[in-house]
Amino acid sequence: MHPVKMPSLHILLLLLTTTTALADTESRIQYLANEGVAVFHEQTTLLFDPMFRPADTYYASVPEETREAIINGSDPFEEIAAVFVSHYHHDHFDPADMLRLMTQHETTRLYAPKQAVDAMRAISGSDQADIFKRVTVLDLSYGDEPKLMQTGNIEVEGFFIPHSGWPNRHADVENIAFRVTIDDVATVVHFGDADAQSEHFARHLRHWEEKEAGVALPPYWFFGPGDGIDILETYIRPLRSIGIHAPASYRNKENIPEELRDFDLFTDPGESRVLRIHRAEPARPRQGCRPIRRRPERFALHWNPVGSGLRAHAR
Repeated sequence: MHPVKMPSLHILLLLLTTTTALADTESRIQYLANEGVAVFHEQTTLLFDPMFRPADTYYASVPEETREAIINGSDPFEEIAAVFVSHYHHDHFDPADMLRLMTQHETTRLYAPKQAVDAMRAISGSDQADIFKRVTVLDLSYGDEPKLMQTGNIEVEGFFIPHSGWPNRHADVENIAFRVTIDDVATVVHFGDADAQSEHFARHLRHWEEKEAGVALPPYWFFGPGDGIDILETYIRPLRSIGIHAPASYRNKENIPEELRDFDLFTDPGESRVLRIHRAEPARPRQGCRPIRRRPERFALHWNPVGSGLRAHAR
């Protein structure tokens, strides 16, 4: 009988080191409604455009029980690290609800354009003055350099990208696209109602090249005619893109236009996606980015839809 050879100590250490270096980490993206999303990464929770009350039912509203859970800090919103507001339109931002949220969550930071913060100040009481010590105002105009901020494990970059319809419509709206990175690992890009013209993103090329996004959350019109697909593939370079701001009627999948059915869209408030990130995976070169369009023959097994009525997302 041959003796069993034990692996040497240095081999065991190598295996342990390799396993640790290649350990995966997960981020969960939950759809609240319209352009409202929650991002959960390990112990950090971020919210984008979560508090709004649209004037009609064309776009979905955050379910009332979800709104109250966010404001009151119920599961899974007990600890909210930061909230991001893209712009002040009623289907994206409600100043009264945001004041309630910031009052209840005493450590949460808010990043918002000046127009939104001014609306909060206009209705705030003297007992709410301390809230604004946790508010970062992004007072940006077209052509300005992006604003970079770091708070704890969260890196925030705010880009002024004109509102859709520019320059003929909404030219006076301060629309901020946020690129937010948690723990130097999980990067999310939220566009607000960005105008899908390449020139707006090309002027910030140097900044876009600094890092790739784990997930991009463009308004659904980026998947239609125009420069949207080129913007995603050339400048943002996400591992995955999920369209938001889809009309409420798209909850019925038969109402989604044929040309949009090959793309991943958030349509049902409460649905989620899970992105598994490889910590040791090297950055891809710019010319090697994955296409945004779905390719049915190649499915990304590490991108797992969670929730009802969802299709697998293809690479």
